Amino acid sequence: MNRDSRNRRRFLALLARTATAAAALPAAAACGGPAESEGPATTATAPGASSGASGRRRESSGPRPLLLGTYTSAEAGGEGIGLAEYDPGTGRITGRGILAEVDDPSYLAVHPDGRTLYAVNEREDGAVTAVRLSDHRVLGSRSTGGVAPCHLSVHPGGRWLLSANYGSGSVAVHPIDASGALGERTDLVTHSTPPPGPGQRGPHAHQVVTGPDGDHVLAVDLGTDTVYTYRLDEDAGTLVEVSRARARPGAGPRHLTFHPGGRHAYLANEVDNTVAVCAYDPGTGRLTVGESQSTGAEPSPGSGTNYPAQFLVTSDGAYAFLANRGHDSLSRYAVEAEGARLRLLDTVPVGGGFPRQIAFSPDGGLLFAANQRSGTVSAFRVSEDGGELRPAGEPFASPVAVCALPL
Repeated sequence: MNRDSRNRRRFLALLARTATAAAALPAAAACGGPAESEGPATTATAPGASSGASGRRRESSGPRPLLLGTYTSAEAGGEGIGLAEYDPGTGRITGRGILAEVDDPSYLAVHPDGRTLYAVNEREDGAVTAVRLSDHRVLGSRSTGGVAPCHLSVHPGGRWLLSANYGSGSVAVHPIDASGALGERTDLVTHSTPPPGPGQRGPHAHQVVTGPDGDHVLAVDLGTDTVYTYRLDEDAGTLVEVSRARARPGAGPRHLTFHPGGRHAYLANEVDNTVAVCAYDPGTGRLTVGESQSTGAEPSPGSGTNYPAQFLVTSDGAYAFLANRGHDSLSRYAVEAEGARLRLLDTVPVGGGFPRQIAFSPDGGLLFAANQRSGTVSAFRVSEDGGELRPAGEPFASPVAVCALPL
């Protein structure tokens, strides 16, 4: 057996061990967004997913798996879900081939038990696919009942998969069985009201995530400038709307991330290049969108427009980070007043083009950015005392990188 073969077998063994170590994984780790357009009024763009909270502890050194989402149908796109590893100490990323040949896996999320990976298939006939991590076996795909699903998340109980259909503005629910495989869809809710906002032709569900209370599911819709709150019936797998929160007309909300305190959240508005602090009532699931404020990413004259993509918040609730597509930067905010206020500190070049999604490593020491247009993944070290970002290693080449999920 040659050296490359031995190295690959050792890494696959590591991935299998990771798949069985649920404690080492975030409860709903995820990445990404939808089919990107040149501007806000075209198709697919998605809120980055997961809770967005990192850990602040330091784990032992040694290579860790990094899963990569792409568009297989795009020019120079990938062949499926990419497989790489990263060094937690240096941030260096090394490619390890393909985890599974899946069509247009533009967003990824891991089951809370760490054994199964889920991917959207962002196509006209939208679907979601389950992949077992221990042996890379594809467990099957299920229709989402909509167009261009761009985001998904696993309900904390691990029994339901939630997905957002960007193209048709709907949210789907699928059951998850004991093996991690998906059953037939149990619900599909379309955002038929309010009417589309300025410049939009219809609803565009960009993200669906469970609130910190675990009882409510929130769906962010770019097309209707609305965040919908639902209650999930965990026996039937159905959604019942309980409230709506309106962003300002034309804001184009894309991604919502909760503060670990559970009473506030941060909304990235893609179309008007703003962010907003939201108040959240865990008892009712009601979200209230605050005043819009700057992303700190104002493109210079003639350089185009900036489209905010996704927030992350450190698990201690002290800092928040925003990915800026167009300005190609990461904004850093101090989180103040127990989550009720964001204060812009600075912006840092991301080292790539169009950072669509960002994610923390499980120990919170690294931040990864998937840069769609440059086809790279950038890594940054996150300082514990001030939240400063420093480049860690060279950007890693990954075809049409739209999602990076460190395990």
